[in-house]
Amino acid sequence: MEKTLKQHKSSCIKIVLFGPESTGKTILAQKLAAYFNTLWVPEFSRQYAQQKKEQQAQLTKQDVLPIAYGQMALENNLSTKANKLLICDTDLLETKVYSQAYYNGFVPEEVEKYAEENYYNLYFLTNIDLPWEPDGIRDKPQEREIMFQRFQNALETHQKPYVVLQGSLSNRFKIAVAHIQTLLKKKP
Repeated sequence: MEKTLKQHKSSCIKIVLFGPESTGKTILAQKLAAYFNTLWVPEFSRQYAQQKKEQQAQLTKQDVLPIAYGQMALENNLSTKANKLLICDTDLLETKVYSQAYYNGFVPEEVEKYAEENYYNLYFLTNIDLPWEPDGIRDKPQEREIMFQRFQNALETHQKPYVVLQGSLSNRFKIAVAHIQTLLKKKP
């Protein structure tokens, strides 16, 4: 696996689905990629967490960097294969938010640096107004409001462009499509 957290240069418009667990990010990423006939970057941490669970091991702060490296390897690989648009189910800023939440404010310096430096055209912050659904990995149903605020604060602190998606999945999808179409029209 490539050991970099820096984005490779790409001419793709990059969109990030961003927010707390169980808010429809993965479903939206898949649907948007299908609609725009492009690729989407899955959330590496899910696969990583599932492997740890199968080994009956807990995630620790030592896992944050391997998760970040895995995420960026996926993104950098797929950004060379996507058409003019790449949909990301997560990014390093999301990794940072979760690291802070789970490990008492701890964030590896590299993650902090590239969460700030890596560029995305738009973030879709997914609201918590969908029902929380257990999946064996998710574990913070009682902290949804706190987590949503952490995500929104991160976007504002880092001055990232974002739109809040709320309501049904179909409503979220329609709003996201409209914003992406606007970005695609502006692209030379």
